[in-house]
Amino acid sequence: MSSIKKALQEKILIIDGAMGTMIQLHKLEEADYRGERFKDWHTDVKGNNDLLSITQPEIIIGIHKKYLEAGADIIETNTFSSTSIAQADYDMQSLAYEMNVASAKCAKEAIKQNGKTAWVAGAIGPLNKTLSLSPDVNNPGYRAVTFDEVAAAYTEQIKGLVDGGVDILLVETIFDTLNAKAAIYAIKNYFRKNNLPELPIMISGTITDASGRTLSGQTLEAFYTSVAHANPLSVGLNCALGAQEMRPHIEELSQIAACYTSAYPNAGLPNAFGEYDEQPHETAHIIEEWAANGWLNIVGGCCGTTPDHIKHIADEVRKFKPRELPVLEEAL
Repeated sequence: MSSIKKALQEKILIIDGAMGTMIQLHKLEEADYRGERFKDWHTDVKGNNDLLSITQPEIIIGIHKKYLEAGADIIETNTFSSTSIAQADYDMQSLAYEMNVASAKCAKEAIKQNGKTAWVAGAIGPLNKTLSLSPDVNNPGYRAVTFDEVAAAYTEQIKGLVDGGVDILLVETIFDTLNAKAAIYAIKNYFRKNNLPELPIMISGTITDASGRTLSGQTLEAFYTSVAHANPLSVGLNCALGAQEMRPHIEELSQIAACYTSAYPNAGLPNAFGEYDEQPHETAHIIEEWAANGWLNIVGGCCGTTPDHIKHIADEVRKFKPRELPVLEEAL
């Protein structure tokens, strides 16, 4: 942890861009996802990107290497949906642990092949079930999952990521802070129970629209206050918005966060076909201002971004100093 803290004091660190966008470029079919091992699996698995860490590891390693070559200091594991809860969509709950180990090893191998200093962030996604909102409009009190079930699923994922050798745990794309709290609880509990030194935690939420609130209704300040007890390495925002729309929220976060800040926006907003049109130089130009204003410690890209986006961002922010942590007054 001390090495990444030292690096954060010296420069703005670059986190990678979209994994799904890069996987789509390979135009994989059902058989590609299945590989030999799952050729007779009883449900369709096309679209289960996390499975590719097991069936097509060279593709995942190759994507990581492209981001490292573009200038990424932190690469995220291909584990956005590697929980038993999310994998239930493919009836692959039993593979959740293995997916996390395999994905962590893919990222570590990419760094080894690349030969540069970089850190692996174990990506912990938001789940496809929420603790704060009811999926049944006629029964607002109903929940599809319990806190304990969410915490148990995250615990299995954390064990896989740690066993696979990640350097950081990244709780990301948070639209429901209660899900994030279950992840934080699982992280803290896992290290305490196993008497292991705790890995640094990065936390990244999602502001879903111009209201400046998460999907579960929290303002940015309320979200930050809700997760600050985790003593995270960084708190930031990713997904949902492009850099232009994310700008005021990153400015606000830089003023209220006692820890490091992160931002990895989408490549603009999606067009009518769900595709992203913002070019690398356009994204980088917007983010350059954030760096010039001293708002950033960690920056990269989310949906629609490519290694070219990351290279442009890295080139633009390189000339600026990282945001300094605020000096907080001691409580009376």
